[in-house]
Amino acid sequence: MTDNQLQNFLEIATEAALAAGSVLQSFCGKLEKIQEKGRSGDLVTEADKASEAVILEILGRHVPDHAILAEESGKLGDASSKYLWAIDPLDGTTNYAHQYPFWAVSIGLLIDGIPQIGVIYDPFHNELFRAGKGLGATCNRKPIQVSQISELRTSLLVTGFAYDRRETADNNYAEFCHLTHLTQGVRRSGSASLDLAHLAMGRSDGYWERGLAPWDVAAGVVIVSEAGGQITAYDGSAFKMNSGRILATNGRIHAELSSALLAVPPLSSWK
Repeated sequence: MTDNQLQNFLEIATEAALAAGSVLQSFCGKLEKIQEKGRSGDLVTEADKASEAVILEILGRHVPDHAILAEESGKLGDASSKYLWAIDPLDGTTNYAHQYPFWAVSIGLLIDGIPQIGVIYDPFHNELFRAGKGLGATCNRKPIQVSQISELRTSLLVTGFAYDRRETADNNYAEFCHLTHLTQGVRRSGSASLDLAHLAMGRSDGYWERGLAPWDVAAGVVIVSEAGGQITAYDGSAFKMNSGRILATNGRIHAELSSALLAVPPLSSWK
């Protein structure tokens, strides 16, 4: 894959993300129908669907032979294609439904199973995060890089909680409390893609979460990696897109954060 080809895919993803962001802005504060998708708190709105429709139209026009994995539409296109677009048309739907200003469009491209293009657009703050493998990472076309923080005790972390947190003990609560004690703080934003984008910007130093889908992180892992960060599984082994779990840091606190995650005592033992 040449840089020119990757750049072309990056421009396609950018076109789609900006168009979808415009759709989301037009619906913001004007929603008429908010539904749950089977799990409590897992929302979908007419804005999610309209945003996804715009993205699918643009991808269909530019790359009709590529496969797609979209949050609302599922798997589309040629399943044998080595190109797979992972799309979250509205990451942070609960925030969006409540008009809490932390939501985004996330579009990633995997080539032979490896994330190589990522675009995340935050329409509310007009921030466009982009990266291509070997092309670097930018915010609003200016280069970005991860932070220089080198110790867990001086770091700021971000995380999230899965929709099934009420039904499973594997819910991240113990990790949240434990790491709050070990760091300068842990934030919970409600948008995995923006958590990764802000890590790439150096606004936070580490991020971990479970219960994630490929469309939540496909774009963000490219942006973080190209900004100089590190992406693995919790234990430091290779990150797997379908595992549902991710550990992402500036690289400097990665080993320490991994060890801290693995050492968290069970919530049932907390007093």
